This record gives sequence, C-alpha cells and structure tokens, in this order.
Amino acid sequence: MIHPSKPELLLATNNRGKIREYQSLLRGILYKIVTPADLGIAVAVEEAGVGFKENASLKAVAAARQSGRLSLADDSGLEVDALGGEPGPLSARYAGQGASDTERIRFLLSKLKDVPAAKRTARFRCVIAIAAPPNLSLRGVPMKSGRRGNLSQSVKLFSGECRGVIIDKPRGAHGFGYDPVFFIPGLGKTMAELTLAEKNRISHRAKAAEKARDYLINM
Repeated sequence: MIHPSKPELLLATNNRGKIREYQSLLRGILYKIVTPADLGIAVAVEEAGVGFKENASLKAVAAARQSGRLSLADDSGLEVDALGGEPGPLSARYAGQGASDTERIRFLLSKLKDVPAAKRTARFRCVIAIAAPPNLSLRGVPMKSGRRGNLSQSVKLFSGECRGVIIDKPRGAHGFGYDPVFFIPGLGKTMAELTLAEKNRISHRAKAAEKARDYLINM
C-alpha cells in the first residue's frame, strides 16, 4: 500500500531556538515541519502591527502566500508592569535593531535599576497564528471578501502567557532572549535554568502551542 507523504507545515522562522522548541511542542501532528531555509525562501515581514496578534498574523499570512503551504508564525515578548508593558511587541528590538540578547538584557535592567524587586512583576506572552494559502479556508474560520471581492486568507490565533519577575542578574545557560532574567517564583528558577522539557511544560509558547497542536491534530 502506498502512503501519501505528509503535508508540510511551514514554521515561519529561522531562529534555531524557536525551531528546536516547536519541533518538540508540535510533536504528533500529521504534518512535516519545514522552515524558510528548508524551502530556499526568505519570509521578510516588517512587524508593523500594534500588538502580538497583528504581528503574528502578518508573518503567517506572508509565509503562506510565499510558500503556498499552511504556515505557522508567532509573535512573543516580555511585558514588564513597572514599564507600562514594555518592551512588549518591541522585545526583539528594544535595545536597537541588531542588538544581541546580552545587550537587550543589559538595556532592560538599566530601565529597572531604581525599581524594587517587589514591583518587577512581568509576563511572557505569545500569540501563534496559523494561516492557509490564499483562497483556502481553515476549519472553523470563515473566508472573508476584500474590497475588490476577492477572498482573503484564513487565519486562526492561539495565545498563552507565563508570569514571573525580573531579577538583577542573568542566571542559567539555556533558552534565549530574556530567559536568563525572567524568574519563576513557583519553580525557584529563571527560564534559562529550565531544561527544554521543563520549559515546554510551563512557557508562554508552550501554552499557545498546545492549543495550536490540538487544532492541527483535529484538522
């Protein structure tokens, strides 16, 4: 008996940390996960949205259009209460375009230098968008017509968050981004001190991905 090959799901990122996490988080779906690098394409999207939902949708839609495949993208970031929710959707560019993780952490801590520990509460937020190629519909998402009458793309959103506090000095060698200064009181560890398996049980991305995984399995 000939079995058809798995359909492909384009993960719209070349970030190695994210790819590694999603390969674990989406285990069991009936899709082969591919990246833009695997397909030889570049999904370049200016994150012009005003929030995580808009940015995730922009990336997923662009990836689906360029690849002709079902595509998954996320937008995630850190929201610090004492900074009015900053850096939020600007988390990756908070210390300037092209800044390293170390530079972003240093900049964040400089903004919090006069904030007492009790007021350094924060959350990691993640929104995942799954987009179908143009004129194809996702289950449970009605197609909508644009101004010229042509059908737009179908997008489904999933969200998750993880709460913690920002500490003074980085701890841990795992993870990426702001993980080394994001402390989770209930575990007594920073996100960067967790193993990948531990992180994939409690992180904002894990919570959003669990919902997306269930959706993909039931499609």
